[in-house]
Amino acid sequence: MERILALAQKAADEAEVYQVASEETQVRFEANRLKQLQTNQSTSVALRVIKDGRLGYATTSGAVNNQELVNNAVETAAFGAAAKFKLPGKSAYPKVDIYDPAVASVAIKDMVGLGEAMIAAITGHTPGIICEGGASKGTVSFKIINSRGGQAEYRKSFFSLGIEGTLVEGTDMLFVGESDSSCHPLSDPQEIIKTVLRQLDLAKRKAKAPTRELPVIFTPDGVTALIMPLMSAFNGKTVLEGASPLRDKVGQLIFDKRFSLSDDPTVAFRTGSRPCDDEGVPSQCNSLVKNGIVKGFLYDLQTAAMAGKKSTGNGSRGRGGLPSPSSSAFVIAPGDTTFDEMVQDIKEGLVIEQLMGAEQGNLLAGDFSGNVLLGYKIENGKIVGRVKDTMVSGNVYTILKDIAAIGSEAKWLGGFLQTPPLYCKGLSVSSKG
Repeated sequence: MERILALAQKAADEAEVYQVASEETQVRFEANRLKQLQTNQSTSVALRVIKDGRLGYATTSGAVNNQELVNNAVETAAFGAAAKFKLPGKSAYPKVDIYDPAVASVAIKDMVGLGEAMIAAITGHTPGIICEGGASKGTVSFKIINSRGGQAEYRKSFFSLGIEGTLVEGTDMLFVGESDSSCHPLSDPQEIIKTVLRQLDLAKRKAKAPTRELPVIFTPDGVTALIMPLMSAFNGKTVLEGASPLRDKVGQLIFDKRFSLSDDPTVAFRTGSRPCDDEGVPSQCNSLVKNGIVKGFLYDLQTAAMAGKKSTGNGSRGRGGLPSPSSSAFVIAPGDTTFDEMVQDIKEGLVIEQLMGAEQGNLLAGDFSGNVLLGYKIENGKIVGRVKDTMVSGNVYTILKDIAAIGSEAKWLGGFLQTPPLYCKGLSVSSKG
């Protein structure tokens, strides 16, 4: 990396070298049987330069020819976007615990055993169900250096465990599932099993939903359908393009006063955490909504400079491409109402665990509509059965403007979102039959 940087400094005004290497081992089950054991390794090196005020970029995932990489980056600068920023200099980074060496020592046979235990428990509970899922483990090594003396590196471990089940009975298809992830090894699948068995028990009875507006409780998994529009709205690039409905709302009360949202990549041992972003900017907890008031947006170096702001440490490269702003770990602050209390408060309504196709609405405007893949009917304060052939639609901003209640217990989903259940006063429901 140092040699690439030295060559690039001779040909460009500023330069940055980014390297990420990963190793992942996957154990996959399909149709209740072990399907695949696989280990993948990858390394990518990216060079970004600023020459004559414009950005150039080149990347490779194979053997690195240093001079060719530099030549390619410099050549693209002639056609690149105008660079509005300066690369960061030497910085102090927060201590964020995201590496556990115990992950690497988990034996493949133990990962197979975890998958077998989940499948045995679920098929034993519900004969005829077809399961797929498994476990994966790995490490990611990151390093970045630039011509202004900026330098950062870290190592992250990850371990994930998950299972999905499909039960077909005539024309009826039931989908259940649960997963978990951490920077620690996951050695006990009992919580995942418990959640799936609960879903199966609640789905044993069928119930019909009326076609009208109903109160709805989104479980943490269901909240993911609501959060997608917010991820777009708080993205600094969307704001600069004028497409975010929140673009001129900073300092205004837009959401319910009980609603607070932050992006926090400094939470220990979560897979979305990191001490710095993919441009070497230190990570920090960014408050996006505080007691209903919009506080700010997420920026990388380029979008921050264009907006007259500082980078919030949200530059992300995906698999090594050019940086762009992206959320790292959304955190919705919990409230003071239990899930059971929410259910008991509803005379007739729905619980939504999984919503399919919610992104089909006008995402930027916050509109969504989707099929209830897994959801339950509430009658007189009790869950009475699973609903079928049911769709819901609404607007995220309308829902979050006047929330009935926010759950007291939050759950992490895939390392990118921590959320409690959300109790919405009314959502348009359409049901067949």
